[in-house]
Amino acid sequence: MLRLDGKIAIVTGCGSYAPGWGNGKAIAALFARQGATVLGVDIDAGAAEETRRIVEQEGNTLHIAACDVTDSAQVDALVAGCVARFGRLDILVNNVGRSEPGTPVSMDAETWRQQLDLNLTSAYLTSKAALPVMAGQGGGAVVNISSVAGMRWVGKDQVAYAAAKAGLIQFNKVTAVAFARQGVRLNCVVPGLMLTPLVQRLAERYGAGDYEAMVAMRHAQVPMGRMGDAWDVAHAALFLASDEARYITGTEIVVDGGLTASTG
Repeated sequence: MLRLDGKIAIVTGCGSYAPGWGNGKAIAALFARQGATVLGVDIDAGAAEETRRIVEQEGNTLHIAACDVTDSAQVDALVAGCVARFGRLDILVNNVGRSEPGTPVSMDAETWRQQLDLNLTSAYLTSKAALPVMAGQGGGAVVNISSVAGMRWVGKDQVAYAAAKAGLIQFNKVTAVAFARQGVRLNCVVPGLMLTPLVQRLAERYGAGDYEAMVAMRHAQVPMGRMGDAWDVAHAALFLASDEARYITGTEIVVDGGLTASTG
């Protein structure tokens, strides 16, 4: 079960902010383990190369490409290059994202635009390029990585990130309906508080650089008493991308240890 043999997959944000397993890194590695031909994409070529090295140490293969997924020309070239090289595109995982602090008053307009571009417009651009390919070949699966911040207040001011991730959930729904009869499925993974290398960045942005305090606070917020990790996200993404999820589209899997259930 959950094999991806013969599938061609693009995973964006396949690198990691720091040593350790970020969501995209784990997704790329897991898809490769399950037999997919994976094209891992990151704006940081060095981070993508590190993921490739790890995947190859496991005895699997990861192809990589540098791409700014907020740039339509680069995205179009990425998808066209994937199809030219591998003949098709079966799976797209939109994983890029970053949170910056601020309310509508404290956040400057440029940061607002950058946050929406990275967290939401990137998925529009990759989908715009990939959906015609998938529809033309008779099917495909898109997995969008959102956040519980798009569903709930999670303890910090991040208005643009929250708005973008909420928008991604609705983008996912309406696009899934539009492409359902063409055999293309779109679903969201909605991670909660995850222990990934990005927590260090969050500590710098929101917690005065106190990493240990940030980790302890996030553990305490979760009903299970601990954060999840990148592999929890990756396994949910694998299910939604797999043929076992063939009748699932336009919905979300919330991976949050009970956080949203406990907050209404």
